[in-house]
Amino acid sequence: MKKVAILASHNGSGFVALYKAAQQKEINIEIAVVISNNSNSVALQKAKQYGIDNFVINSKTDTDPNQKIEQLLKKYECEYVFLSGYMKKLSSVLTKKFKIINSHPALLPNYGGTGMYGRFVHEAVIKNREKVSGVTIHLVNENYDDGEILLQKKLSLSKDESVDSLESKIKKLEQLAIVEAFKNIK
Repeated sequence: MKKVAILASHNGSGFVALYKAAQQKEINIEIAVVISNNSNSVALQKAKQYGIDNFVINSKTDTDPNQKIEQLLKKYECEYVFLSGYMKKLSSVLTKKFKIINSHPALLPNYGGTGMYGRFVHEAVIKNREKVSGVTIHLVNENYDDGEILLQKKLSLSKDESVDSLESKIKKLEQLAIVEAFKNIK
């Protein structure tokens, strides 16, 4: 069974999808630890509810947050790290030592990079009158949204697509894609 750490800044909906899939034996992982940079993160509340060890790590709690994250990943023997809406850039020390997986709410390489997350992505897709959008599950390297693509899932936009409707569709698709990606990891 592969041990996975979750890094989440807010809701951690991908974390919840992974947890439920693991509980239902759809995927063979154990979520060993949840780490957030935000003490008010819903993901931390969920981790407590699920009985998973969890920590707040940020520049207020630690002089070197990346080093502290690395220590916890080693302590919990995590082979994989999943970024579930984690809003901080990780150091190359972490990206080179661990298999870090991210979910991006667009079809990379389009709509990726600095400032392209969540609603900002969907606004850009709508503004550019795209006919297709989707989700990309990728490995993380030292550049935003630049790592090897593991999986992409597409959906068609309706003629009257709004940012809200697209965001809702992408979130549902994202949860399916995250679980599928973890089914495929070796």
